[in-house]
Amino acid sequence: MSLLPFSSQLIADTGISFGDEGKGRLIPEVIEELRDTPAAVSVVFKVNGGSNSGHTAGGIKLNLLPAGVVEKAVPHLAIGAGVVADPRKILWEGRPLEAKDYAIFSRLVIDERTMVSDLSHRLLDLAWEDYRANVLQEEPRGSTGRGITPAYQDETGQWQITFADFLGGPNFFARKIAQRADRAMRTIQHVCQVSPKTWDEFFEKLTAAELRGNAEAIELGLFPKAEFDLGQFKGAAPFTLDVARLTQVYWETGQQLKQNIGEVRELVLRELAAGRSIIGEFGQAYWLDKRHGYSPNVTASHTFTPEFFNSAGIPVQAIHTIGVAKAYDTKVGTHTFLTQMDDALPLTQQLKRIEFGTTTGRQRMVGWYDAVEKGDALRYGGYQDLMINKIDALTGADELLICTAYEDDNGRRYAHVPRNEAIRRALRAIYTKHPGWAEDISGVRKFADLPKNAQRYTAAMVRALIEVAYPEKLPAVLPNLRYLGVGPLPSQIIKDVPATADLIKLG
Repeated sequence: MSLLPFSSQLIADTGISFGDEGKGRLIPEVIEELRDTPAAVSVVFKVNGGSNSGHTAGGIKLNLLPAGVVEKAVPHLAIGAGVVADPRKILWEGRPLEAKDYAIFSRLVIDERTMVSDLSHRLLDLAWEDYRANVLQEEPRGSTGRGITPAYQDETGQWQITFADFLGGPNFFARKIAQRADRAMRTIQHVCQVSPKTWDEFFEKLTAAELRGNAEAIELGLFPKAEFDLGQFKGAAPFTLDVARLTQVYWETGQQLKQNIGEVRELVLRELAAGRSIIGEFGQAYWLDKRHGYSPNVTASHTFTPEFFNSAGIPVQAIHTIGVAKAYDTKVGTHTFLTQMDDALPLTQQLKRIEFGTTTGRQRMVGWYDAVEKGDALRYGGYQDLMINKIDALTGADELLICTAYEDDNGRRYAHVPRNEAIRRALRAIYTKHPGWAEDISGVRKFADLPKNAQRYTAAMVRALIEVAYPEKLPAVLPNLRYLGVGPLPSQIIKDVPATADLIKLG
């Protein structure tokens, strides 16, 4: 079938699993689809999260900047009010991209209400992980160490520093960052009970991560190696910071970005009035939403469509939402993973060779496609379209499984995800089995040219999540599988997938 028109100028790019679905590659597809129309995309904005939510688009790995970076025809890149951003990381990410001929700072608008994160948040992040492990004797939650949760805690505690603070004088900013550092140090020492040795190790760990992550920028001569030595902010005694140095560096960085600070809400409303389209790029995914996921294995922001309006700062209105998934599942950290594959399976090892976090480089766990999780996200998240990526990665498996329900020890079936984590953790996955295929599908561009078993597996994935989402009666308009990814390159997309009603029959 041909691609159906988008139902709104506002388009949300969201995940329907636990992140890492390939949301970044969706952005260029939507931009290309609308390129020569009056509703061409003019704004791509990051909706939530921070430098913990990496995306890859056009072969470029991004953390804080939206994936619209790779599309030079998009005039505006924006960071919404729902984001927490370390201003230093914006420069660290943007300048190497400019050196590669991507226009960044001439297109970038950082909302005045975007929250400023800094080193104290990262230290707190590591300290809370240490507290869980050594004081509570619990398994750490697997934080990225980017300081995202502590930064959002400043918002709920009414302690936030926003990018608007860079537009005033330095004294107000200096007072606020000194107070933030004092709170963090007291918490790390007295609440988290971090040892002096571990305190020193925090700086070594963070510096090593930044040197590794910014090696290219150092090699290009864009920044000196000393730029990424976070030990420069250590105080003379344990659990102290050189607040004067911290203030100076962050204030000067904010001043370099001063011309990029503005009102995303005015930008979005202006472009809407002109008839152009706006893509909201979400980090993480539905099941990592801080309210609808499973604490503590969630992120600290809202990860699906309603946050579009809060982050952009505009009234609620019609929006076209695309839910992105993979043809199998992956998770990182300490999540309950009911469909995790046996490590002894050849397919498990095959998938693990390609599954590493964009931001952290952590090895992802891999599992079978969980239609219960995705069907619930579909039912409650509100999606017009779907995208499924990496079906090509399953090539060579003799048999593929799809989880269509959960079951407890008493034989009771669950067709939806229980909201109680203790109940969910005790369940086991119920699968349907599907034959695999051996043919290389990375060059296929038409659905009809896929091997029959790949067609049927695709249909079965869609049918299973539709049956979970709508167990009693199908809606008049079904979500459509708009894109099927058969490889990592932008060109490796199938766009003529049959209508969902036909897939249901095939599946």
